Amino acid sequence: MAKIEVAPGLSLDDQEIHYDFIRSSGPGGQNVNKVATAAQLRFDVRNSRSLPEDVKARLIKLAGARMTEDGVLVIEAKRYRNQEQNRLDALNRLRALVEKAAQPPRPRKATRPTVTSRAARKAAKQHRAQTKRLRRYDPEEWE
Repeated sequence: MAKIEVAPGLSLDDQEIHYDFIRSSGPGGQNVNKVATAAQLRFDVRNSRSLPEDVKARLIKLAGARMTEDGVLVIEAKRYRNQEQNRLDALNRLRALVEKAAQPPRPRKATRPTVTSRAARKAAKQHRAQTKRLRRYDPEEWE
């Protein structure tokens, strides 16, 4: 049971990560039709015992379209022409995602608009109202 270090104090169990190798599109000459070089990494986020719940929730949100309905994260790597480099590329991309999800979001500090910004907003509204006022049709003006 090997551990993959992701972030300080956070590691993934090697057995939770599964690889499938598929044929890749793109350059490769005759090899492209014979050898399965593209790596497809699958990591079951929902059922992972390596990650805390808050990190799982952020990871699911960060993954977006790469997440299946079952809660499995799928990362496809086909940048390189050989299987090993694509496998490492997929693993590095998983590491980066989990590392980003491990950082809790900074709390938002409530702020108020400045006096200048409020004045600018008011001036813009008055300018827009003036423009619309000038566009208005007045029948007395046209007689």
